[in-house]
Amino acid sequence: MEGDCLSCMKYLMFLFNFFIFLGGACLLGLGIWVIVDPTGFREIVAANPLLFTGAYIMLAMGAMLFLLGFLGCCGAIRENKCLLLFFFMFILLIFLAELSAAILAFIFRENLTREFFTKELKKHYQRNNDTDVFSSTWNSVMITFACCGVNGPEDFEAIPHLPNSSLEKATPEACCQRELQSREGMFVDREACLTGTERFQNRQGCYTVILNSFETYVYLAGALAIGVLAIELFAMIFAMCLFRGIQ
Repeated sequence: MEGDCLSCMKYLMFLFNFFIFLGGACLLGLGIWVIVDPTGFREIVAANPLLFTGAYIMLAMGAMLFLLGFLGCCGAIRENKCLLLFFFMFILLIFLAELSAAILAFIFRENLTREFFTKELKKHYQRNNDTDVFSSTWNSVMITFACCGVNGPEDFEAIPHLPNSSLEKATPEACCQRELQSREGMFVDREACLTGTERFQNRQGCYTVILNSFETYVYLAGALAIGVLAIELFAMIFAMCLFRGIQ
């Protein structure tokens, strides 16, 4: 009976680690896609140190889960106590790190409000100055998502336009409609857009556009994170039980 229980635990351990292996592979693939994606995310990520760091953390976490899932599978099938102990210690560290990250994200969630982004935009945005990281990042976001400002073009009314601009209104070029939404895309009517003709501008704010674009994925990511934490917890329990059961 004890042998059957140990055998069952071994295959359950293998199953849980197989899911961890797949989760790590997904994170690894997602991290690589964000960094090399040619549709605009690569430029945004590279221009923002926080996003740049986050993308590489995701890559590292994916690679680590990928490796640990593989080691856990091998340790379970081969009934190797050393591999099982190594797996348990590292999965515990990852579990605690993910839990800490979730708590910090909850604590600092107020930094992701509409008001926060509006305040930062008005304070730091320098229009078409692509040498400024903040401005370049915002321009890339507005071009990629066909949006303007946080709430709309009115966010830029208090921001001084370029000294050499002869146009009456200083709507950023990034807010102008393009035939193709990329930096290489031709403007529908640049002059009309910059002088305030609304039908040639992207009028919707980026906060709403991005929130709508990623709303489904946020819930999916949250559910996936909870699932991964639960799988890791069960994997640690099975690893210790299997470790103690191996003679």
